[in-house]
Amino acid sequence: MSSTHPSNRSIAVFIDFENLALGFKDRQGRFEIKYVLKRLLETGKIVAKRSYADWSRFSSYTFSLHESAIELIEIPKRSQTGKNSADIRLCVDAMDLAYSKDHINTFVIVSGDSDFSPLVSKLKELGKHVIGLGMTDSTSALLRDNCDEFIYYEDLVPVPDAQTTIPLSKTVTEPRRNAFNMLFDALAALRRDDREVLGAALLKNTMCRMHPGFNESQFGYRSFSSFLQDAAKEGLLELTLHQKSGTWVVARFGDEMKTPPAPPASDSSPPIVVRAVTSAPPISANVSEPITTASAKTSSRSQNSQRPSVKRAEESNLDEPSVPLSETSESKTETPPDVKAVVRVPQPRAPSRGPAKAAPKTPAKPASTPVSGAKTATRRRRKPAKKSGE
Repeated sequence: MSSTHPSNRSIAVFIDFENLALGFKDRQGRFEIKYVLKRLLETGKIVAKRSYADWSRFSSYTFSLHESAIELIEIPKRSQTGKNSADIRLCVDAMDLAYSKDHINTFVIVSGDSDFSPLVSKLKELGKHVIGLGMTDSTSALLRDNCDEFIYYEDLVPVPDAQTTIPLSKTVTEPRRNAFNMLFDALAALRRDDREVLGAALLKNTMCRMHPGFNESQFGYRSFSSFLQDAAKEGLLELTLHQKSGTWVVARFGDEMKTPPAPPASDSSPPIVVRAVTSAPPISANVSEPITTASAKTSSRSQNSQRPSVKRAEESNLDEPSVPLSETSESKTETPPDVKAVVRVPQPRAPSRGPAKAAPKTPAKPASTPVSGAKTATRRRRKPAKKSGE
């Protein structure tokens, strides 16, 4: 089955009207195209509608087909064009749209003739979603099994006794009653397509596709959300808020309101915080933080309490080969080995008596005399030279 989502389908409808006429030959009533189009509009948007027949033989159906905006393709009499001229023309037009219009992803073949089986296989080969529709008595099993989906016309005709009436109060006006009927038609169509989340936007698009003239303002509502809230006040449906978008979502409607609500999902329940109790980590060899005197005393006491037990164990195991103490302690207990930690004991401070006196300043050493001054001093100390006459 094709992975095309129902809300993104662009549908092309091809009707082999002569085959449908053969199915209605021995039946009472007339073929109503509105039931076919209503069912197809629930699954997507119809962009092309064509019907093939010799309309001189079926002139009584041309008015209803024209009202539904269906293009009537005239096929002359069989004596002039041949037996399968309508089938060949339908196949040619379908393949033309399949190759030329990429946006058309769904093809509906309204016929029960097995001659269209190769057409269905070719459309599926091109990645198209194919839906078959025909009468129960005049439908070939080969065509039915080759389609992605097949709809019987008898299932589309509403049964008068099986029609469900919406429970409304007498104060509801006739226009509002019609609006609620349109709403229920769209909700039933979405449920038929296995849609779990019935958001307000999706619901309005479906209603506008099924009823192009729908507008909530003509019924006295300012927005579609107020229209849904009014339906909820009447007890027709149950609304919830979407967690991410914050828009209205229809949770239940119609007969679903009679059943008790489902329990909340696991993700909606508040999270349970579990706090695990972990043991203190062992003391590492590199102790960076100082240890107080109280903790040092407790550690020394614990070590002194363990010394007699160690001596007793040594005396009891005199005959056994000597084993280092570290190995015996590791084998018996899983406590980490002894770690020599540096204990820093804070020195007591002398009580302060009054403001602290400033330390006496040492006199600065005199700066050394420059070299030039030393030279002048030595020059002055020199005695004058004696004259030759003295």
